[in-house]
Amino acid sequence: MNEMNVFTLVAPLIVLQLILMLVAMFHLMKQETTNGPKWLWVILILFVMPLGAIGYFLFGRKHN
Repeated sequence: MNEMNVFTLVAPLIVLQLILMLVAMFHLMKQETTNGPKWLWVILILFVMPLGAIGYFLFGRKHN
C-alpha cells in the first residue's frame, strides 16, 4: 500500500476526530457545571482522542 492510499484512508478519520473534539470542547465551554472539574475534561478531550470526547458525552455532562 503506498502513502497516498494510506492518507486517503486515514484523512476522513482524522477530520471526524477533530470535529468530535471541537463539538465536545464547544459543549463543555457552554456548560455551567459538569461531572468532575472542567479542566480535567479539557485535558481528556484534547489529549485522549477520541475517547476523551466520547467519555465527556457519556459521563461528563450533567443531566438536568
